[in-house]
Amino acid sequence: MGKIKLALIGAGERGKNCYAPHVRRSGDLMEFVAVAEPNDDRRNEFAQQYGIPEENVFKSAEDFFEKPKMADAVMICTQDRQHFEQAKAAIEKGYTILMEKPISSDPRECLILEKMAQEKGVLIVVCHVLRYTRIFREIKKQLDSGIIGDVVSVVHTENIGYWHFAHSYVRGNWKSEETSAPMIVAKCCHDFDMLSYLLGSRCRTVTSFGDLKYFRKENAPKGATARCLDGCPHSFTCEYYAPKFYLGGGNGWPASCLGSDLSEEGRLRALREGPYGKCVFSGENDVCDHQVASLVFENGVTVSFTASAFTNNNERTIKIMGTKGEIETRTSESTVTVTRFGAGIRTGNVNTIKIPKSPYGHNGGDEGIMEAFAAAMAGIGKNDNLFSQSVHSHMIAFAVEESRKTGKIIDVAEYERKLRETII
Repeated sequence: MGKIKLALIGAGERGKNCYAPHVRRSGDLMEFVAVAEPNDDRRNEFAQQYGIPEENVFKSAEDFFEKPKMADAVMICTQDRQHFEQAKAAIEKGYTILMEKPISSDPRECLILEKMAQEKGVLIVVCHVLRYTRIFREIKKQLDSGIIGDVVSVVHTENIGYWHFAHSYVRGNWKSEETSAPMIVAKCCHDFDMLSYLLGSRCRTVTSFGDLKYFRKENAPKGATARCLDGCPHSFTCEYYAPKFYLGGGNGWPASCLGSDLSEEGRLRALREGPYGKCVFSGENDVCDHQVASLVFENGVTVSFTASAFTNNNERTIKIMGTKGEIETRTSESTVTVTRFGAGIRTGNVNTIKIPKSPYGHNGGDEGIMEAFAAAMAGIGKNDNLFSQSVHSHMIAFAVEESRKTGKIIDVAEYERKLRETII
């Protein structure tokens, strides 16, 4: 086949800055032929960068989908609550789909898209980019080798990072369940997908606890102003003082989220007028800042999972315990430590594998998923990131949130079955 023709729906941080650059690096394999983006600056810049003709440049996804099919695949990189309608339209047009997570903020909508895709024979790949990082591929390789025997239990921590949480889940697009999704869905469907991938099993039962503890109005220090640049008396002592996050340094994330004008004047204006300059104790956010979950998989493996805003590093730490050894990793250190039992009391046989870091986002995951997606479309590679598995990882996340809200132990299969009955 010739070049794979792509249309980008949403030329924001993920679509424009993380996934699209791979198209340039892919040589003659892929090209962008259309873009839909409401922000004038982002839309026009993207169209110019990728040589998209004016007639294929759209202000909205709705305008794009009104036109006859003009590409092989669409990349849906819009906000959470836009994904469902856009994916429906893409399925109906027969587009192959690369979709940013979460699939939807509503579990029923995830199942509806799964049903539609199966009926229409449409390939949908969800951007669970962790699957494609070198470090998790190495862990999967070690587990499949049987070196630690049968996996019995896992301790997995999503260290979100206080600065990352403040940017994304207090000031940013994912601060409210009403406009995005519960934190455990928006952030941690990644983790539940990774656990299912590593363990080679579906989840059976979950229970969860957590809430919004710290980023609340009542925790604002005395005299705190509505915006950091309004002369807040705590500018020197507050860990969340916005200029510390967004002024100085390069133009990468998170500063790139301020807008197209990243000059000092443009950044200051964004902090005075936009959401990223607001006090983190404004009370506009409502998603959990910490949550724990206990999971039991169908193969009997138990998992203790924690997601917390209150960490310094933005990293995942994992300990996988098997009958013959254990595997540990800290993604920030890019190492996988494999310990085998039997070499002596308290010692063991330890092998620390250093994983080369990637210059691309999510330590190579952003690049990896684009490579795999293109290979699957070109028929030169097999897609092992099945949409049905992505839907299941979302069901885990929704079931975890259901448990947190109701205080009940949730049978995931039963939870999913009841939802499926409502869409038939």
